[in-house]
Amino acid sequence: MHINSVGQRGSASTFARLLPVLFGLLTVIAAESPALAAEAALIEHLEVSRSTDDLPAMRKRRQIRALVTYSRTDFVIKPDGRPSGLQVELLNQYEKRLNKGIKREEKKTRIVLIPTTFARLLPDLAEGKGDIAAALLTITPERKRSFAFASGGATTVDELVVTHQAVNDIHAVEDLAGREVHVLRNSSYAEHLRALNKQFVAKGLATIEIREADGELLSEDILEMVNAGILPVTVVDDYKARLWAQVLPDIRVLDDVKVQSKNTLGWAVRKNNPQLLQDLREFTKNVKKGSLLGNMLLKRYLQDPLRIKNPLADSERSRFREVVDVFSKYADKYDFDALAIAAQAYQESKLDHSTRSHRGAVGIMQLLPSTAADPNVGIRDISKLENNIHAGIKYLAFLRDRYFSDPQISAHNRLAFSWAAYNAGPANVRKMRNEAENMGLDPNVWFGNVELAAAKTVGQEPVQYVRNILKYYIAYALVRDKLLGSTDS
Repeated sequence: MHINSVGQRGSASTFARLLPVLFGLLTVIAAESPALAAEAALIEHLEVSRSTDDLPAMRKRRQIRALVTYSRTDFVIKPDGRPSGLQVELLNQYEKRLNKGIKREEKKTRIVLIPTTFARLLPDLAEGKGDIAAALLTITPERKRSFAFASGGATTVDELVVTHQAVNDIHAVEDLAGREVHVLRNSSYAEHLRALNKQFVAKGLATIEIREADGELLSEDILEMVNAGILPVTVVDDYKARLWAQVLPDIRVLDDVKVQSKNTLGWAVRKNNPQLLQDLREFTKNVKKGSLLGNMLLKRYLQDPLRIKNPLADSERSRFREVVDVFSKYADKYDFDALAIAAQAYQESKLDHSTRSHRGAVGIMQLLPSTAADPNVGIRDISKLENNIHAGIKYLAFLRDRYFSDPQISAHNRLAFSWAAYNAGPANVRKMRNEAENMGLDPNVWFGNVELAAAKTVGQEPVQYVRNILKYYIAYALVRDKLLGSTDS
């Protein structure tokens, strides 16, 4: 994102000059290079055993495992099955270096991508589930005690405060005192905010209320929630803030309000892998920075932001209060959280019962009359609000109980799968889960696993659908007491 401290967008040329902040590791890569596509790392044949061996053993196995986190900037799966994103581009370049001069395919060492959540990135590395934590991680003293880092080191980044455009009273870090700040879970942002709180206590200031986001959310998700006005303030690295400001119009990047300055970023490896570390450090020295990278990123990865809205705006709260009792009645009947159902309805119709889709879906739950009339649902006249809500929830319960009742699927994932099936159909979700298993992913986990196969199998729509609902659910949960406590007003 790139908005300066008075809320104006920076130019594309300014943005292009700022992007080399990616710690000197990034390179301009020929768009859609056939050679690069052929070298693309694939998620397949994942080893279930854990290993902490160093580079020679990895070369002997012909495999280095890179832990990656799902993100529209870092790692996605295209419909043709190819992985894409910043980290994929970088790992492709490292793989080419590993195999320089090796002609025979069976002798080459391949990078295998292993998806995980950001919160699990370093723990999974420590446990031997991967060999490289492939993310632009801030190198903090706390992290350096447990891990070693490969970094170009020539360029540093700042952690900047980012707000919704309506927030106009933050001019220095001290203005964060007493405020809620939502940041990525297990991030350096949270670590540095805690350090800032110690300084505030010494100065007699109120402490920052640090809110670490749901573990399924990424920095991009949090920034979208700030853009929508759901969350007022967050903290992210400057390059990411400026990158996303190009497509999120309602955020302000406060260039002069820095929670931490001059951070160095890098990939993490285990300390007992010195040869891998040395090889990665040599790689970072030789990879060139490119001023065209920013434009490439905007073209390739950020064309389709989710554009979520704010379900907590006054007009939206009014609609919520009008229907929450009906949501609660049938959510209780079918064992759902009423706010989770409300979040889904908001994604479907913005709680507007007059909504009609071009496919014939009706009402607040956007249900087809034929689906409502099916014997598994059997609710008539879904033009009526209560019947529509009842039918939508009953159908969601049918999907959950018929297709996702395996005890190996957690309640959290049963709900995510049910949402995906509501959007894309249960047959498609079955295909997604089968493809996830073929890709070496967990077919019983949606986020960071089956959602990757979904993108490959049917496209981004169900991925965005489920992620949007999660954000709306979190928004409702943030003000649960106010929303539910004011239904009589």
